[in-house]
Amino acid sequence: MSDQVPSRFSGGVDLSTLAAAAQQQAAEAHQHGAPSAGVLAIDVTDATVQSEVLERSLDALVVVAFWADQVPESLQLRDILQRLAAEANGAWVLARADVLQNQQLAAALQLQALPAAVALSQGRPLDILQGPQTEQGLRQWIGRVTQAAGLDVPQPTDPELATAENLMVDGDLDAAEAAYDKYLKNHPASGEAEAGIAQVRMLRRVGALPDDAVAIADADPDNIDLALAAADLQLLSGQAEAAYARLIALVAKNFGDDRERVRKRLVELFTVAGVDDPAVAKARRKLSSVLF
Repeated sequence: MSDQVPSRFSGGVDLSTLAAAAQQQAAEAHQHGAPSAGVLAIDVTDATVQSEVLERSLDALVVVAFWADQVPESLQLRDILQRLAAEANGAWVLARADVLQNQQLAAALQLQALPAAVALSQGRPLDILQGPQTEQGLRQWIGRVTQAAGLDVPQPTDPELATAENLMVDGDLDAAEAAYDKYLKNHPASGEAEAGIAQVRMLRRVGALPDDAVAIADADPDNIDLALAAADLQLLSGQAEAAYARLIALVAKNFGDDRERVRKRLVELFTVAGVDDPAVAKARRKLSSVLF
C-alpha cells in the first residue's frame, strides 16, 4: 500500500448544494446545544450529512471515511481511522459514510476511488485522501490536517514502541532491537520502528569508540572506517550537519563498493534523525547532487 497523499483541494469542490443552510442553522444549533465535545465517531447518510458533518465541522475537525463492503481496503481505512480518532480522544470526529448511503456527498466531493477520506473544517474540505493507505501514512495525514485546522493534537505513543524505547534508554540494546524488529514485522514501513533500529545499531557502534574518534578521523580524512565512526559520534552529540557533510564528502571521493558503503551508512543516519528533520532534507539534496 502507498503512503502517498494527494494534493489539497484546488478549489473545484462545491458543497453549496449540501451546505446552503449550514451557516444559517449554526446559531440555532448552538442554542439547542452544539455537537457534544468528545464525540469520537458517527455514522452519516445523505439525510444527516448537513447536521452531522457540515454543521459539526463549524466547531470541530471532521474526517469523513467513505467505505463499501465490496472494497476491503476501504473497511481497513475506516477501522484504522476509528482507532486514531479514539487515540485523539475527541480532538477530531470521524464520520463513517457508506457510499451507497452518501451518494450526494461523494459526488459533491468528486470522489474517484475507494478507499477515500476527506477532512473538513469550517464547513469546507481541507484535504482528500484516495487509494489504499498504510497506518503510518494515515497517521501522517491526520497530523497534517489537524495542523491545517489549527489543532494541537498530541500524537500518542504506541505501547510497543514505548517499551522498545525504554529498553534502549536502559541500555538493553539487544532486547530493544528485538522489540523494534517485532513491531516492524507487524507494522511494515513504520518510520518510528525503522528509526529505533537504526538508533540502536548506532548506539552499539558508538559504545566501542574512543572519546577522540572525531579527532582521529580528522587526522586521516580519507579513511572510511574512521569517518563512519566519527559520523556516528557527531550525530549522537548533536552535530548532525557535520556528520552528514563528512560522509557526503567521502561519497564524492569514492566509487564502487566504497561509495555504496558510505552512502548506506549516511542513509541509516538519516533514518535515525527522521525524514522531517530539516538537516536531513538539506543533506539529501547535497547527496543527490554528488550522486547524480
